[in-house]
Order: sequence, then structure tokens, then C-alpha cells
Amino acid sequence: MEEWVGSIWHRFISQKIQVDFETERVEFKQVYKSAGIIFRALGGDPAKQVEAVTPREYIVRRNLLQKISGSHQQQSLAWQDSQSLRLPESIALFPCKSLNKSLYLWLAALAAHSPDKFTHWAIDNQRIVKDVLNKYPSLQVTYQQLVTASLALRPPVATLDKSQQALELSIIQALKEPCSVSHFPAANHAPHAVFLWLYPNAKVELQAVNNDLINLDAEQQDAEPDIQKSSQGKKKTERVDDNNSKDSLIVFRLESLFSWSEFSKVNRAMDDTENSDAKRVAEDLDMLSLAKKTGQKSAKLKIDLDLPSAAEDDIPLGEGISLPEWNYKSNLLVADRCMIQPMLPKDSQPQGLPENLRSLANKIKNQFEHLKSLKHWQKGQDEGEELDLNAWLDFHISSQIGAIKDSGLYNRHQFKIRDIGCLLLSDISMSTGAYIDNDSKVIDVIKTSLLLFGEALSAVGDDFAMYGFSSVKRHHVRFSLLKNFSEKYSDEVRGRILSLRPGFYTRMGAAIRQATQVLETQRNKQKILLILTDGKPNDLDHYEGRFGVEDTRQAILEAKKKGLIPFCITIDHKAEQYMPYIFGTNGYSVILNPGQLPTKLPLLYHQLTA
Repeated sequence: MEEWVGSIWHRFISQKIQVDFETERVEFKQVYKSAGIIFRALGGDPAKQVEAVTPREYIVRRNLLQKISGSHQQQSLAWQDSQSLRLPESIALFPCKSLNKSLYLWLAALAAHSPDKFTHWAIDNQRIVKDVLNKYPSLQVTYQQLVTASLALRPPVATLDKSQQALELSIIQALKEPCSVSHFPAANHAPHAVFLWLYPNAKVELQAVNNDLINLDAEQQDAEPDIQKSSQGKKKTERVDDNNSKDSLIVFRLESLFSWSEFSKVNRAMDDTENSDAKRVAEDLDMLSLAKKTGQKSAKLKIDLDLPSAAEDDIPLGEGISLPEWNYKSNLLVADRCMIQPMLPKDSQPQGLPENLRSLANKIKNQFEHLKSLKHWQKGQDEGEELDLNAWLDFHISSQIGAIKDSGLYNRHQFKIRDIGCLLLSDISMSTGAYIDNDSKVIDVIKTSLLLFGEALSAVGDDFAMYGFSSVKRHHVRFSLLKNFSEKYSDEVRGRILSLRPGFYTRMGAAIRQATQVLETQRNKQKILLILTDGKPNDLDHYEGRFGVEDTRQAILEAKKKGLIPFCITIDHKAEQYMPYIFGTNGYSVILNPGQLPTKLPLLYHQLTA
């Protein structure tokens, strides 16, 4: 009964406070490609991803129904940092779908000219808007339409507190005429969201508007969001005893449900837990009661369980190899920052090709047979080993009609030589342990792909090697030997492949540099570096995000300078967001169905080398 009444109440109150135009909603996934193109085409950082972001806390003065329903404490705001441009998951602000879509594209254009950090939020946004409109006058019409629609959503100035009215008038003027407002009056509360502007990094919580609100300098943006002054002044405090224990009986009184000021248990001795509403609750309290914790915090033992013991781990080969790593912030290649550890898969035993793959392997080998280095006839030559009878007959008939030059009458043997060396570098990080269906994991698909790839290249006779990689921070980048260039593709190699297990993280830049060094020593005329992966570069020690992307990109640029041809095959559905920046528009291929990887991999190699 309570649930039934509650559901009716929820539907009623939700309809009362609904302000979005649901039928005109535009989802981020519908426009993310267009937004990304505009962002990068207008000068946005090509390394940044354009991705959806969930609503963030932005508390303004709410009406009675909003307070009762507990809504409007979060807003879908656009912002960016050094890693990504974050746009709302969906937009349904305007009663027209085209305007909601235009807002996405406008924010992308604005972000292309916006700094990651604001020195003065409102004034900076005005300047950026002015710059965009000056550089691209064709956006004037779209901007004016968005301004008109946005102003219609803002509350009437007369309904606001006197402290808010002057600030609201300044914002309206700034929207209508960018760069016309140089001072924004102080107010007691944050203004209603300005959806046509970009907001600071999500680490910065916008405070209630005061003299310092809009002056968000770089130091404030990097500060912890919880360390902010309350807008409600000092609180009356009292010290109480904390008599609660695991054995105590907590008596709940119904009347306490509607009051915050009875008692707030704030434990200042322990900071292991976070409460996102703690600040808001504290501001609502008339009195803060602080209790001294009587219980003693138990000691903690932190153990790194990532690496297995030496007895259970793969077999290391040597002491390791030091390699550099790219630091995009300092624009420097830091020497000896990473340690590559070559390894052999543990407990690998020689094995034949699995029975279920033999039919497919024979089919692929037949497709590769004609790529072998074989003699073939080259027709239409001025001299050669044999007379081309068809060409001679055509010449004879034409010479009866008139004078004609006797050229191209011979066939000549030409020996077509394939001089190709290929190194296949496969990602075997922990994410490859994920299931792609009820029966198989990503690592199983990778094993099958490596086996069929080996069968294909052994059939065509190309030189090739295969390695796997994963990592646990920069000092332990595991480089698993599956087949080197001097080995034949044999049951021993197949056994190593079949014994592969999911590893750890994906420090791709270091693995590519090591693979580049191996491939560089080959004397082949054409050298191909194939990278097989299922996700972005990442690791524990700040290698995730842009750091890993930039390091991997730099490693690819280094490989190209040394005459290698890098190409990436990925099964990551989000690869379009970062792969073009790392490998170039023609340097990668996305396979949306992981199950097709075993057959697609040899075919991609065929296309690269045919």
C-alpha cells in the first residue's frame, strides 16, 4: 500500500515540476561525432575526447514544489579540463529539436576557443563568445536564436530577491551583447544556470554568488571542492559524548524525521568516508554538535596483491630493459622511466592447432598462397623470353592498314619478391578476461586470432614475430615472447599462445617502443608493426587519460620516423574518440564484433601487404 501511494505521489510531483520538452530531447550519442568534428576543426585540442557527462550539483534557490520533490539540485552543464570536453548526456531545454542540437554544436565551438581554466568565469565566457562570433559570423544567427530561447527559460527578474536582480540583469545583458559587462554585482545565491556558457572544471563547486564567486582563478580551480566557505556564516556549536556502540539500541522518533538540528554525527577523527550532502546539511543546521570518537580506529595493512609470486608468475628473461617515456606536460622524452621485462608464458607445452580451427586455417592459408614470391609473366614488353602471340597478331593486322611501331610484342618473366617483416603486438591486459558472450572471453578470441595469423603468414612465407604485453606501473611492463623472428611457427609457438592469460594494465607506449626496437633490427624492405588491443592506454601511476594517449602517440611517431608502418586493430567501440589522434585517420581499424577478429586480422594484413 505504501509503495502504491508513493508511486502515485512520485508521478504527480514529477509532472508538476517537469520543465523539459521530452518529445524534443536530443541525446549526446546522436551528435557526438558532429560535435567532435566541430571542436577539432575550429582549433580544439585533438587529444581531447568529447564525451557525455552526468549532471553535476548546482544548487540555486528553488520553489516550494522543487523543495518538496527534492529536485533541481543538479544541472546538466558543459565543461572541460585537460583530458576531455564534457557535454550533457541529453538536452531537452528548448521546444525545438533543432535548437537543442544547435546548443550541442555551439558548446563544441565555444570549447574550441576556451581555456581549461577560467580566471573570471563570466567575463571569460563573454570574451570567448565574442571571439567565436567574430571569427565565424555565420554563427550569429544561431547564437541569437539560442539567446532568445534561453532568456525565455530564465525566471522573471521581478520574482527574484533584490540581491539577485542586479546580477540577473547583468547576465541577461552579457548574453545579448557579449563583452558589454565588466562587473557582476554580488548576490546571496548562485544565479540560474547559463546553458550557453561553459562552466569550470567539475572539481570546482560554484559557491553562492558573492564578490569572489566569479573570480575563479587557477588556484581555486585546483583546490579541493569541499574546502569552501559557507555562505551562511558561523554556527553555534556544542561538544557531546559519542555513546553509540554496536550493542546500543537506537530509538527512532517520527518527529525527528523533519528536523536536522537534533543531532548531527560529525566524526572529525576519521576521514575515510565522504558524504556529498554533508556540506548542504551542515549549512541547514542551527547548531553543530561535535562528538569525540571513543572507539579506536583499527590498524590497516595495505598489501599489493597485483603481482603473483615468482613461483606462479611467467618466466622472466634477463634483468629488464630501460626505456624512455613521453611527458606531454613538459614536452620531453624522459629517459629510463620505464622498465620492460621480457617473459615467457608459464607452463606452456607444445600443442598442435586445435581441431575446431583447422578447416578455417586451411581456407585462410589457401587465400594467402598466391601472395608467395613466385615468377609470373609480364606482358607488353619490348623484349623478353617469349613472343606474345596476341600482341603480334594485333601488330600484324594493324601493319597491313598503315605504318605502326613494333613495340610491346614480348612476354618476360618477372620474379615477384615479398620482402616483408611484421611484428604483431597483442594487448593481454586484465580487460581481456571479460566475456563477449556466454561461452568465450576476449582472451580466447585473441588466442584464436594469433593462431590463425600465424598459419596465414607461415603459408605466405613472410618474416613475422608475435608478442603480448601488459603492465603494472612503469617499472614492470611485461613483454611476453610468443614467437621471435628467428623461430619457425611450430607447435611450441602454438603452445605459448594457448597458455596466454589476462595480465594487468595497458602501458602501450613502452610496449610499442620495445616492439619498434625489435622490428628495427630486421633487414626487410617493408616493416609492419601491428597492434591488437581492446581499449585505451592506461596504468595505475597517472598513465590513464591523456598521459597514456600522448605517450602512445609519441611512440607511434617515433616508429614512423624509423621507417616502420604502424597499424592498430581494436575491438573498442569508443575507439573513434582517440584512435585518429594516436594512429592517424588511416592507421587503425575498428572491429565492432569481437567474434570476427580471428578472420578479420589475416584479411587486414592481406590488404596492407598485397
